[in-house]
Amino acid sequence: MADRDAPYHAHIYYSAGQRPAAERLRDEFVRLGAAGSEPHILFVGRMTDGRAGPHPIAQYEIHFLEASLPGVTEAIEASGLRALVHPLTDDDLADHTNLAHWIGEPVDLDLAVLDPPGKNQGVARFGKTDF
Repeated sequence: MADRDAPYHAHIYYSAGQRPAAERLRDEFVRLGAAGSEPHILFVGRMTDGRAGPHPIAQYEIHFLEASLPGVTEAIEASGLRALVHPLTDDDLADHTNLAHWIGEPVDLDLAVLDPPGKNQGVARFGKTDF
């Protein structure tokens, strides 16, 4: 049985031409977070128009619980943007690779900057900050 309270991230990627669509989706996630409605969004990060962590292109992240995974996935798919959706475990590399789900065309991540297994710094910052 899945843990419906397990932490998740989604990284929503965008090009310069897709920035307006990315802003609309981000605004919707902010609205959902403020309203406490489903999908329940815990945190919406700032838009980064360049490289951030392992992400080589513009993106922003959202934090949510596994219970909201279907609603988050549906909203991203409806936007036409691509995204990396993954659980937040104690293995940052696995989170961004074999545990991850891509919506749209995958992005080549810089895996060298990820925390080693058992040292995931993301757990402590879940729902609190972004890159």
